[in-house]
Amino acid sequence: MKTFGYELILDLSNCSVEKFNRTDLTKFFVEICELIDMKREDLHFWDYEGYEDEIPYDQPHLVGTTAVQFISTSNITIHTLEILKAVYVNIFSCKEFNKDVAENFTCNFFKGDIDNSHFIERGKK
Repeated sequence: MKTFGYELILDLSNCSVEKFNRTDLTKFFVEICELIDMKREDLHFWDYEGYEDEIPYDQPHLVGTTAVQFISTSNITIHTLEILKAVYVNIFSCKEFNKDVAENFTCNFFKGDIDNSHFIERGKK
């Protein structure tokens, strides 16, 4: 069977939480898309910006940012959790990309350590 997609699943710990904001996350998406040659489309954020009074302080593991950068061949998703100093990234594309470049850039951008990294060729048997 033919490969129909490529997915990098990356979990980082000990990250710089100073990067967990919309400005730096946007910069991350712009730069990684340039590096792995992906065309950016819509970018969406889910966080508490503008809704600070709704932050679930009794559940700090839920406080973070989720963002989806749609690309012309699929999407890049990121989840940040400040209390854990963690970043979780999924890059999925029907277009092949260099996983090592994406992994190294992400690790360096967030100044984190790789806990888990998986690269999957979707549809391949």
